[in-house]
Amino acid sequence: MNLIENIREGLRSIAGNRLRTILTSLIIAIGITSLVGILTAIDGIQDSVNNSFAGLGANTFSIVARQDAFRRGGRIQKQDAPIDYFDAIQFKRRFPYGATISVSTVVLGAAQAKFGSRKTNPNVQLTGGDDTYLAVKGYTIKNGRNFSQSDLNYALNVAIIGSELANTLFEKKLNPLNQLIRVSGRQYKIIGVLDKKGGFSGGGDDRILLIPLNNARALAGTRQLTFDITASVPSVSNQDEAVGEARGTMRLVRRDQLGQPDSFEIDRADELAKQTESITGYLRIGGFGIGFITLLGAAIALLNIMLVSVTERTREIGIRKSLGATPQRIREQFLIEAIVICLLGGLGGVLLGLGIGNLIAMLVSQGKGGFVVPWGWMGLGLVVCVSVGLFAGIYPAVRASKLDPIDALRYE
Repeated sequence: MNLIENIREGLRSIAGNRLRTILTSLIIAIGITSLVGILTAIDGIQDSVNNSFAGLGANTFSIVARQDAFRRGGRIQKQDAPIDYFDAIQFKRRFPYGATISVSTVVLGAAQAKFGSRKTNPNVQLTGGDDTYLAVKGYTIKNGRNFSQSDLNYALNVAIIGSELANTLFEKKLNPLNQLIRVSGRQYKIIGVLDKKGGFSGGGDDRILLIPLNNARALAGTRQLTFDITASVPSVSNQDEAVGEARGTMRLVRRDQLGQPDSFEIDRADELAKQTESITGYLRIGGFGIGFITLLGAAIALLNIMLVSVTERTREIGIRKSLGATPQRIREQFLIEAIVICLLGGLGGVLLGLGIGNLIAMLVSQGKGGFVVPWGWMGLGLVVCVSVGLFAGIYPAVRASKLDPIDALRYE
C-alpha cells in the first residue's frame, strides 16, 4: 500500500464517518475561531486607533495644563495654574518654528443644543477655537465654511457643528446651514457642518459645537477657562526639535524657574499611538494564550475520538496487517485522518474567526476601522491545526501500528 493509496483510504474512512468527522471538526473550529477571532479583533481595533491618530496627524503635539496634583521634593504639590488665554496667545506669537498653531478651549463638556422643539442629550462639547482648529485637529468640512477673520475678531454668534449633532437636530430633513440653534442661553447661526470623524474617542468628536474663540471667552463670563495649544509641524522628522523649542518657549511664557519642572505637559500624537500599540501588544499575548488553552482542550477531545476510532477499527487493522500493511503505513493512515479533520475544522474556524473578529472590531470602533484580513494569524491558525492533528493523532496511530494481527483479527 503506497502513500497515495493510504491518503485515499484515510479520506474514505473520514467520508464513511461523517457525523463523527463533523463533530470533531467543530471542536477544532471552535478553538481556531477563538484564536483567530480574538487576534483579528485586536488588529481591527488597532487599525481603527491608527486611523484616528492619522486624522490628528503624526506630526502634531499639544500643550495642556497639568490636571493632577504631583509630588515635588517629597511633598504633594497642588496642580499648576491653568494655561490662560494670554499664555496661549503669547506662545503662538513667540514660537519661531513655522508650525500651524491652534488655540482652543472647552467651554462646556456636557452642553445641550436646541432647535425648535428638538434638543440633544446633554453631551455636546461646546468648544471655542480659531480658524486653524479644524485643520490641526483633522476635521473636514462637509457643508459650509470655516471661521473667517470677521467671525473671530468680532466674536460673532456663529457655529460649526459635528455630523452627529446635525443628524440629531435636523434629522436629515432640513439643511442645517444658516439655521439658528440655541446653546447655553445664546443663539448661534450654523455656518458649517463637519464630516463624520468617529474613531477611538467613542463618537465625541462628532458631537462638537465649535464657536469663535473670543465668543467662547465672553460666554464663560467670569469663569476661568483652560486653553489648549495644538501645533502641527511641517515634517515628522523635525518633531523632536519642534517639541524641544516649544518646551523652551512655553517655559518662558509661563515664567518657570530654572531647575524647576514644567508647569505644563506636552502630549505628542505619535507617543499616544505608540502607547496604544504597546497595549494592544499585551492584548495579543493574552488573546493568544486564551486561544491556545481552547485549542488544547480541542486537541484532547480529538485525541479521545481518535483512540475510540482505533478501538472500533481493530479488526480492520488486523486485516490490513495480514495483507502486508507495515506499521509505518498504519501510522500514516491515522495521522492523515487526524490532520485532515483538523484542517477541515481549521478552515471553518479561520473563516468564522475572520468574520467574528472584524464584527467585534467594528462594534468597538463604531464602524471607523476597515475590514482587516490578518494573513499572518490565518496562516498561524492553519499551522496550529496541523500541529494539533499531529499531537492528537500520533499516539493513537502508534497504538494502532503496534497491534498484533492475530489478536486484532480475533477482536469483536
